[in-house]
Amino acid sequence: MSKKLYPDARAALAGLLKNDMLIASGGFGLCGVPERLIDAIVESGVTGLTVASNNAGIDNEGLGKLLRSRQIKKMMSSYVGENKEFERQYLAGELEVEFCPQGTLAERMRAGGAGIPGFYTKTGVGTEVAEGKEVKMFGGEEYILEQGIFADLSIVKAWKADETGNVVFRKTARNFNAPAATCGKICVVEVEEVVPAGSLDPDCIHLPGVYVQRIIVGSPYDKKIEFRTVREREAA
Repeated sequence: MSKKLYPDARAALAGLLKNDMLIASGGFGLCGVPERLIDAIVESGVTGLTVASNNAGIDNEGLGKLLRSRQIKKMMSSYVGENKEFERQYLAGELEVEFCPQGTLAERMRAGGAGIPGFYTKTGVGTEVAEGKEVKMFGGEEYILEQGIFADLSIVKAWKADETGNVVFRKTARNFNAPAATCGKICVVEVEEVVPAGSLDPDCIHLPGVYVQRIIVGSPYDKKIEFRTVREREAA
């Protein structure tokens, strides 16, 4: 039995959760979202959370569940649409939001995982994104300083993992999961399947096991769809 493999999400998060912590979460919309881990965080009752994630799911799905339960105090996100509760809390002054361009957010997570405290980028220069940030000239052009994200905990959804924690993502479900995984002090991954060590092709591993401390099997999963678009059935 792998020392990294836990029986369920609650067990995998035991001893890791506390109020006012920073969590980095993978996922994009409802694709590649660590559903079981999010449910366990809701159940734990921790509050005052800051969550770095591309978005906050939709109403009552994904991170939207943590918004609904009022456990998140701040979102660090690049997209906040499709979520009425997010909109309501933000406009009511109940939720703090740090807007971050999508590529910059991914790089801030990657930088944190690489131990890089900050980097300069042209993205956001001359916009509200640059307010309060250091500006430096390179080659006669302005760049703004962005800080790496160093999270207390990373929660990630993947396709497969071996017993040592090497991880493979499936297609676009990789999205923010890989950079989110690396920037946390502790990374917990939920997967659809755990396979024996050595059975994964080393060239196909997306996240090395050195970044992964705990694993759970979350299957079976339902395929969540944000917008179901259908057409009227034509008369025969």
